[in-house]
Amino acid sequence: MYQTLLLDISGSLATITLNRPEKRNAISTQMMAELQTALDEIERSHARVGILTGAGKAFCAGMDLDMLAAIAKQSPAENQEDSRRIAKLFRRIWSFPRPLIGAVNGAAYAGGCGLATLCDFTLAVPEAKFGYTEVKIGFLPAIVSVFLTRQIGEKRSEAKEFGLVSDVVPADRLMPRAHELAELLIAASPSSLTRSKHLLVSSAAPGVDHDLERAILENARIRCTPDFREGLASFLEKRKPVWQGEKQ
Repeated sequence: MYQTLLLDISGSLATITLNRPEKRNAISTQMMAELQTALDEIERSHARVGILTGAGKAFCAGMDLDMLAAIAKQSPAENQEDSRRIAKLFRRIWSFPRPLIGAVNGAAYAGGCGLATLCDFTLAVPEAKFGYTEVKIGFLPAIVSVFLTRQIGEKRSEAKEFGLVSDVVPADRLMPRAHELAELLIAASPSSLTRSKHLLVSSAAPGVDHDLERAILENARIRCTPDFREGLASFLEKRKPVWQGEKQ
C-alpha cells in the first residue's frame, strides 16, 4: 500500500518509518500524501502512541531533488497550492490527537527537521544533525517557523538545550528508548492524554492558523524571486550561487 514509508501497528503502538534510504528519506509529494494516509489509519486504529523514524542513516534530508526541480517550473498558483499542501501536513502532525515520538536516527534537514520539530517528543542519536537549511538556496522555512518559534523561541538554536530534542541516546538505544517512552504514555489514561493534547492544540490553533496563512503566501512568493531561482539552480548544478538580492 505504501511506497515511501512503512507503517506497523502493533496493539497500542504505531510506528511510521520513512523508507527511502537511497534518497536519505527525502520528502516527495507522494510521501506527503502517504504520511497523511498513515496518520489517518493510525487514528482509526486502537493505537494510542505513534513513533516516527527513518530507514537507513538519515532521518529525513528535506525535499526531494526531483520535487525541487519541479518547483522551478510551477506557476504562482501551483506554488501556493504546493505551500498549502505542506502546511496541511505539518498542521496535521502538530495537531494529531495521539502522542507522537520522533526517533531521529540521523540527519534531519529543512522539511525533515520540521517533521522532527512537530513531534510531541523528539529523541535523537548523538550523530543527528538538525538544520533549517532553506536559506542556503534562497528559500524560506516559513511554514515550519510558525511552529518552531512557539516551541523554542525566536533566538534559540541548539536542539537539546532549547527544547527541540527531548533526549539524546546512543544509536543502539534509540528505538528501545522510544518504546520505553511509548509504554509510559500507553500506561497513562487515554482520556487524559487526548484531552490534554486537545486543550493545548485548541488554545493555540487560532494563532497558528492565522500565521500559517501568512506563511503559505510568503512560501509561495519567495519561489518567484530571482534569488530563489538562482539558489535552486546552483544547488542542483552543485555550484556557488550568485545572489542578486531584492530589486528596488
